[in-house]
Amino acid sequence: MFSPARMRERFAAGVRLAEVVEPGAPPAEPLTAAAVLIPIVERASGLTVLLTQRTAHLRDHAGQVSFPGGRCEPDDATPVDTALREAHEEVGIEPSQVEVLGCLPDYVTGTGFRVTPVVGLVRPPLDLRLDDFEVADVFEPPLDFLLDAANHQRHKLEVRGMLREYWAVPWQDRYIWGATAGMLVSLHRFLCPE
Repeated sequence: MFSPARMRERFAAGVRLAEVVEPGAPPAEPLTAAAVLIPIVERASGLTVLLTQRTAHLRDHAGQVSFPGGRCEPDDATPVDTALREAHEEVGIEPSQVEVLGCLPDYVTGTGFRVTPVVGLVRPPLDLRLDDFEVADVFEPPLDFLLDAANHQRHKLEVRGMLREYWAVPWQDRYIWGATAGMLVSLHRFLCPE
């Protein structure tokens, strides 16, 4: 369904979508700049997305499924630099293996981050080296599954007396939810305009 050529074409068209703000995101507080790499791996069997399972001891988002990424550092000239640096540090993806297609709209989280999702095609073979402090595991669901709107679920949860809504995309025994699922929904909306 999705091909590298189609994705290149869509990003080259210069389409811009509005930033995504999670319900309950802090409106006026200074937000922490961050970036993630949405690594679309070009496997012979089809396109997949490399996702990480965060370790259980982390202070932020312990045990959750995420894209490789993190806070922007002063030495990072752009969010793309942040995403490539973090992907290399967390899972060992070499920046030279990534064809950056472009960025999705910023994603403002309820935890105070302004995240720039950087979409890149990754050429195997992958010599993954996991940062065992941050990453417990990696897995690769098919891109077609993750971008199928039939697999996008909207849930509600009460947190500290406030009703919060979030996206989820369950896959096999994994539960992809929150900002990661929200960015997958953004990627779907970008590649498949209504």
